[in-house]
Amino acid sequence: MPVSLLDTRVPAVLLRIDRNPFHHGTLGAVRSLGRAGIEVHVVADATGSPVSRSRFVRQLHPPPPPGAAPADIAAALLRVAARIERPAVLIPMDDAGAVAVARLREELAAAYLLPQQPGALPEQVADKAELAALCAAADVPHPETAVPDSAEGAVCAAGRLGLPLVAKWSRPWLLPAGSGLRSTVVVRSAHDARELYLRTEEAGSRLLLQAFLPPGPDRDWFFHGYADRRGTLRGGGTGRKLCAWPRGAGLTAVGEWTENPQVGTLAERLVDTLGYRGVLDLDFRRCGRTGAYHLLDFNPRPGAQFRLFADAAGLDVVRAQHLDLTHRPLPAGEPLPGRTFVVENYAPLAALRPAPQGRELAWYAGDDPAPGRAMRRLWCAHVTRRLRDRLPRSAPPGPRAAALLGRVPAPAPPPPAEQTDDEKAGSR
Repeated sequence: MPVSLLDTRVPAVLLRIDRNPFHHGTLGAVRSLGRAGIEVHVVADATGSPVSRSRFVRQLHPPPPPGAAPADIAAALLRVAARIERPAVLIPMDDAGAVAVARLREELAAAYLLPQQPGALPEQVADKAELAALCAAADVPHPETAVPDSAEGAVCAAGRLGLPLVAKWSRPWLLPAGSGLRSTVVVRSAHDARELYLRTEEAGSRLLLQAFLPPGPDRDWFFHGYADRRGTLRGGGTGRKLCAWPRGAGLTAVGEWTENPQVGTLAERLVDTLGYRGVLDLDFRRCGRTGAYHLLDFNPRPGAQFRLFADAAGLDVVRAQHLDLTHRPLPAGEPLPGRTFVVENYAPLAALRPAPQGRELAWYAGDDPAPGRAMRRLWCAHVTRRLRDRLPRSAPPGPRAAALLGRVPAPAPPPPAEQTDDEKAGSR
């Protein structure tokens, strides 16, 4: 995309509250805007993250801590705005950030350019319990869902929906670090559903139980787009999830731009009905029995694989947002179906296969190689730690050996090392 199309006088600020050093979507946004000549500021805990090595990052700023109050998030963003000294386009890169920015619109409006969004809508679509009602209003298929109000209610819901079923926390961004709770799990017994419900207070949001739609070939789809001031969807398209990490229910490790008019129509219907404006990332699963595409998640921010949908004019969702909010025309580029996106650390072999229609790698880039190198070092260390932790412990010494060892003073144990960010991310 020619630099002249974007207003390079207006910086971009990327906000990420979740502390995940392996979030490649943030790096994708940094590169997309930086290559177009935009000054990019990152508000995130990027210590030790490959993102911090990108030559397109103008400055890193400390983020608000996880679980911060809205006032603290506003204060952090306004401090950044004071340093930049001119209005900037603000793009949240996770659900917690998107919800916070929507709540703080009035406080941030003087310092940041934001989509004209119905106030509570980002929070409603991100809340997985409220999404079912929104889908019903828009006539968009959604898995049958129950929100139990007691442990026994969870047991009854499991019996009614049938096993296995899917359990989700309605606001996963509120899950406390180190709790061992996952945003989405497959539940295979009524007892497990009951035990999960009993952790509702710890989770910080409601538990919902959904009918299980089995995965299968060509069943997992996603849609990315930017709804501009008129509600027109730009900068995205429909894609197939060819490989997930973890398998079956994780993020897109390999995705392909594949035209799917049915999924596109559902996305347009949802945006029109809700009046949504801004970037959106939708996950669908096709029912093997009926063929209907069910909406599983609505993320009010860029998905990590958004760069898959960079079209022939170089337009993607973050560039579309910058152009739209600075009142610049959005170029009409041709879609590039068949283009693929690969996250190298999750699907290394896919990164080596031929890609006749073009491919975007999450970490490696010829014009910005440092993050790819940093990622290889971090990931090798991360995998080594995980493998070492899984090895069986050495057997304790027998009585005779223990008696002999007892005669020799044991050396003092080393002080415990502080857990690094990539270790924390790997344990989630």
